[in-house]
Amino acid sequence: MSAGVVIWSGGRLVDPREAVVTAVDHGLTVGDGVFETCTVLRGQAFALTRHLRRLQRSASGLGLPAPDEDLIRDGVRAVLAAAGDGAGRVRVTVTAGPGPVGSNRAAPGQERPTVVVVAAPAARPVRARVARVRWVRNERSAVAGLKTTSYAENVVALAAAVTHGADEAIMANTVGDLCEGTGSNVVVEVGGELITPALSSGCLAGITRELLLEWAPEAGIVVREAGPGELPFAVLDDVLAGRAQLALTSSTREVEPVAWLDGSDVLPGPVSIEAQAAFRARAEDDLDP
Repeated sequence: MSAGVVIWSGGRLVDPREAVVTAVDHGLTVGDGVFETCTVLRGQAFALTRHLRRLQRSASGLGLPAPDEDLIRDGVRAVLAAAGDGAGRVRVTVTAGPGPVGSNRAAPGQERPTVVVVAAPAARPVRARVARVRWVRNERSAVAGLKTTSYAENVVALAAAVTHGADEAIMANTVGDLCEGTGSNVVVEVGGELITPALSSGCLAGITRELLLEWAPEAGIVVREAGPGELPFAVLDDVLAGRAQLALTSSTREVEPVAWLDGSDVLPGPVSIEAQAAFRARAEDDLDP
């Protein structure tokens, strides 16, 4: 267990050495669950309401019962109070709970969802190092756009990127458009604009992505979704050539300009740097937008 980790489950704080799920929990056996991760600012889970709203959407998309929001908020308060200044992020995980050893779930009316809330330290990156990987996102997948615990694809892709010196992997979708990272959305800076793939690409509806689209115009920054075919995966060649720049967005990264791509240093874009500063300032002023 990592130092500084605080765990809550079953309505109480639990010792890190204590088991909190059964061996037949569907989240463990088949990855049947959803989760959210919030950064912690001034002792609070940032944008918690939006994260819980997305948790509900993901659960609905999987066909899981609606998570108990009041219970989860109790867990978040408990772990943050116990973690104190050591908390940098909070993760909420909700699974289908105990079920058959197979893809079928427990019979309707017999579900006992598992809810786990964890507070942990987190570093705050400043610049990202990314690498393209050969695997793609399936924008027609049954779980496209849902934040599920079925994360094996992301683990494999990120591990491949790390072996090449990156800290994030960037993927296309099945039609060759730029899609997303394993745990981040992607933003391309070109012509003084920040352009992010549309949700139809199969990318996750990131909370930071959503807030950037809302907040940037107030700071005089142009951010928009890409039109059809506007961001092919090959746009990353333009980033390597210096004709465009790249940034990542996620709850733990916030807005993070990219300074290294596929083994080469690249210059962070001026608009991306401006957006990074503007987002941080706005987030500090509004902890639950």
